[in-house]
Amino acid sequence: MDLTINQPKHLGVTPPIVTAHPTQREIEVTDLLLQELTVQGTFESDDESKRREVVLGKLDGLVKDFVYQISREKENLPEPDAREAGGKIFTFGSYRLGVHGAGTDIDTLCVVPRHVSREDFFTVMYDFLKKRNEVNELTCVTDAYVPVIKMKFQDIPIDLVFARLNLSRVPDDLELRENSLLENLDETCVRSINGSRVTDEILRLVPSIPAFRRSLRCIKLWAKRRAIYSNVMGFLGGVAWAMLVARICQLYPNAIAGAIVSRFFRIMYQWNWPQPVLLKPIEDGPVRVWNPKILFLLESEQTSYIMGIDFI
Repeated sequence: MDLTINQPKHLGVTPPIVTAHPTQREIEVTDLLLQELTVQGTFESDDESKRREVVLGKLDGLVKDFVYQISREKENLPEPDAREAGGKIFTFGSYRLGVHGAGTDIDTLCVVPRHVSREDFFTVMYDFLKKRNEVNELTCVTDAYVPVIKMKFQDIPIDLVFARLNLSRVPDDLELRENSLLENLDETCVRSINGSRVTDEILRLVPSIPAFRRSLRCIKLWAKRRAIYSNVMGFLGGVAWAMLVARICQLYPNAIAGAIVSRFFRIMYQWNWPQPVLLKPIEDGPVRVWNPKILFLLESEQTSYIMGIDFI
């Protein structure tokens, strides 16, 4: 007898706390919340949204041209093979999560096949961008923890990071979800890919993406107004805040933003830190994963941990 047949399916490491649907009051509160978020300027205009899509399309075309040139001139690949080598950009961060505002940057990832090097990216790709009239404030930051090309493309701020996969070609339908893609990659490429993989996984682990996005916009605004939205300054960064909100969404899968925001503060205030916030069970894979149980055992005598947030 299969005992899993009647077991309820849910997102997260524990069952939901409440599965009730929104009350009329919660619907009214959510409408008021969205009105206030609009007044506070957390949404971009339709024109800016369309301009971002155009910019990303142009950038994807430039990446394909860049890979083609390296394939032909450096690797001497035949014309058909050079065209098939592909190349693709992925977005991550607040833009991919759908919670970006007017004037914010787009975190983008340039994924290329194995015969294209990081040196090629910071020389040839840089020159490609430098020749574009729409590109200004172009800067290479090669010594960063995650090396990046920064620019404004048609006045849209772009952070472009690089990763090459152990593949002969990068097709347009490539997805980065499979852990096997991380095998035999250097740590810098893994860190670059991680941003896109984390963002997509968060979206897969929430029961309602619209409720998650509206709630996260509110929490982000609250944190920024209190100057506690910055991992550089020792506070939580965008991904960490997103994961905390995602966990509340898992615990209340049918709730809408007005209810989720209220429960977010109640639950996080009472959370038994440093018990980690997990969006799914910890899994083994080809790369090192932060495991709070191991870290506590190894370093509990030297370090005082405050909090842990993870989903893998």
